[in-house]
Amino acid sequence: QAVLQGIILLPLRATCLIIILLLAWLFASIATFCQPGRGSVPLKGWRRRMIRTALSGLTRTAYFIMGFQVKVKGKAASVQEAPIFVAAPHSSFFDAIIFTLTGMPSIVSRAENLSTPVFGTILSSLQPVAVSRQDPDSRKNTVAEITKRASSQGQWPQVI
Repeated sequence: QAVLQGIILLPLRATCLIIILLLAWLFASIATFCQPGRGSVPLKGWRRRMIRTALSGLTRTAYFIMGFQVKVKGKAASVQEAPIFVAAPHSSFFDAIIFTLTGMPSIVSRAENLSTPVFGTILSSLQPVAVSRQDPDSRKNTVAEITKRASSQGQWPQVI
């Protein structure tokens, strides 16, 4: 019985996850289309709301399809209270749960990840702080960018 369920559920879940991924890419593409100051200016208005609601909802749906149900106790700190949110050791796909529950914050990511098909577009819509491993000044620039965003008094999303 369990094998039969797996044979039926695995392709169904995989198909649903692919559809969710493509929808996330579509929403990310729409939100960043003709974006003024791409990456150097925070997303505002409908663009930011679209990313927060659509991507957060799609990620929650993806986790539900995979069989995860997350319950939150307490209330997350606002961007004004905690502009930087630390999640460690960030070594698995469970990081996306934290990411989703904190309202789709900006992340610190390798610059190479931004050029990945589909995932790069989704990642770009989250306005990451890009770190280049080839640039010797990258660490200093990353710290400066995180500091700038943290002191923006809520203009930029929370940095995780």
